[in-house]
Amino acid sequence: MIVADGIYYALGLTAGGLLVSYLAHPWLGLPLFILAAFCLYFFRDPERLIPAGPVAVSPADGKVVALKRETATQTRISIFLNIFDVHVNRAPIAGAIAEVRYSKGKFHVASREECSTENEQNVVTVRGEGTSVVFKQIAGLIARRIVFNKQAGDLVAKGERVGLIKFGSRVDVLFGPEWEILVQPGARVLAGSSVIARRRDFAGENLAEARELVVETRELVHAQA
Repeated sequence: MIVADGIYYALGLTAGGLLVSYLAHPWLGLPLFILAAFCLYFFRDPERLIPAGPVAVSPADGKVVALKRETATQTRISIFLNIFDVHVNRAPIAGAIAEVRYSKGKFHVASREECSTENEQNVVTVRGEGTSVVFKQIAGLIARRIVFNKQAGDLVAKGERVGLIKFGSRVDVLFGPEWEILVQPGARVLAGSSVIARRRDFAGENLAEARELVVETRELVHAQA
């Protein structure tokens, strides 16, 4: 599956390539055809297997670049997306969209630590099953447009598509003390299928099961790399 925006960009670039080829020389239209093909690749939107249980999934494809204690009760996971990653974002947990807040800001390179507070970003809070998780869609040096398809009050399923960030970017996820973080910096994750945290307060759940899910999703990441 391909996001509609990618199809529109590809059609426009292809039309431009055909026009340049016709008016000038066929080889001169080649760069536009290559860009059209890249748009189709960049805006790809593969299906993902959503894990069950009291776990949170990654809202984005990419590499975990930071794991930080933000406050006494919040831990942040930062995920960097390069231009070759899938840029469709997904809900980390099931619940209701409690708040959507867009903040204008700078456009630092998305892998830098200060991006979490200084860059332009869309901050989303999801509440469900006695917990809340905040995730931030953060623009980067190249990414200048954040798309979010939901609004406050909407219900979302875990792993459901909620938007995208166009071109290289970053997504931060903030967890409370009821969550055990299951990833470390350097890990590669897939939106909707990689388990990044597990609820501590769900009695009777087997931690080994959640860890097995982490291993399985890491194997899936390596297989798709």
